[in-house]
Amino acid sequence: MKYFLSYLIPATVVVSFLSYEWLTLLPIAVSFGILPLVEFLLGKDNSNLNEAEVQQAQKSRLYDVVIYSTVFIHFGLLLWFLFLVKNEEVSTLTTVGRTLAMGLMCGVYGINVAHELGHRVSKSGQFVSKCLLTSSLYLHFFIEHNRGHHRNVGTPEDAATARYGESLYFFWIRTIYGSWKNSWKIVEKERSRKKQKVWSLGNEMLQYQLVQLFFLVLILIVFGKEALILFFCSAVLGILLLETVNYVEHYGLMRNKINEFRYEDVTPVHSWNSDYIIGRLVLFELTRHSDHHTTPSKHYQLLDTTEDASDLPAGYPAMMLLAMVPPLWFRVMNKLARKAIAS
Repeated sequence: MKYFLSYLIPATVVVSFLSYEWLTLLPIAVSFGILPLVEFLLGKDNSNLNEAEVQQAQKSRLYDVVIYSTVFIHFGLLLWFLFLVKNEEVSTLTTVGRTLAMGLMCGVYGINVAHELGHRVSKSGQFVSKCLLTSSLYLHFFIEHNRGHHRNVGTPEDAATARYGESLYFFWIRTIYGSWKNSWKIVEKERSRKKQKVWSLGNEMLQYQLVQLFFLVLILIVFGKEALILFFCSAVLGILLLETVNYVEHYGLMRNKINEFRYEDVTPVHSWNSDYIIGRLVLFELTRHSDHHTTPSKHYQLLDTTEDASDLPAGYPAMMLLAMVPPLWFRVMNKLARKAIAS
């Protein structure tokens, strides 16, 4: 039942959509103001499930009910947002507040939940993941993350691994461009190996671009130009939230190159973990990232914390805020990154 706390964010978005002026900023205030404070007060929970609890968690369908229910919530709020933009004239502040709220949904539900479901072995889970990624205009993430990032994490070949001394803002540019480019290379290589034409409708990347274009055109036709622009802004915000999380998750944790052909194996050291309880529950255990890289197909409720994982000094919301001020980020994290790699 504890994962029902993940409904906190959409609940604040509902308030935003029902409100006007400053109250529309409630989702941002809660996510990056109240949550970091509560996490600091409550502290960490680094306990893992015992063997009996693991078996029970594997059998229980409630965990799937929670994660899949977010899909309906997300698309329901997206439709509501588009209807509000089309049918209601409001102030600039209200528009900005609601757009930020929708952007938060695109990042926390649209991409984060898509990340969880994209690792499922079932075709239905992967299909839902792609639907969610479409709502954030980041469909190529399905290719690059699963077939690129998990193989190349902690190396210069991985666009989602932040380099030591690299600022968040430079990372945004490099990773957004690099992840799209890497996705194309992955598909191109796969099709060439199978002796298939790269430039054809069978190309997964081309399919994804057409799907996203169709989605944008559909919004334009049904809801109008203003709704299209504000949806696009929300999607961009969701993408930036995702990439900020990527920045936090792997900053400065590079794998050593053993020889010209391979790097050392991925270990828990190569991901930043955070056991602060609120972030764990709201983000479906995304913060237990080291175990996720050890076993990508493991469902969120089964993820463990490990003693040898690199440990963040605060929860994800607080670290995301810190990353936005590069001098403070470097002052805190450079020392920790050097220590983690040295160990």
